[in-house]
Amino acid sequence: MPNNQDKRNRNNNPNESVNEAGRNGREATSNNHENEFYEELGRKGGEARNNLNDFDKESHENPDEKNKKRNEDDYNSINS
Repeated sequence: MPNNQDKRNRNNNPNESVNEAGRNGREATSNNHENEFYEELGRKGGEARNNLNDFDKESHENPDEKNKKRNEDDYNSINS
């Protein structure tokens, strides 16, 4: 796989719009990577989204129980 680090922050065409630059970047990425790259990228994104959903579920389960525990901890820290 070629090392393209040197090309990263270099714009060959200063008149190029942001959309055109994005399209050119996507084309370059597509030319430099095989399907496995995109498959792995999608898998990682799915795992990250799933982990975020798990965190979101945990943070919203039994909010009354969490508030009760937090209030007990606050009460105990003030009165100890």
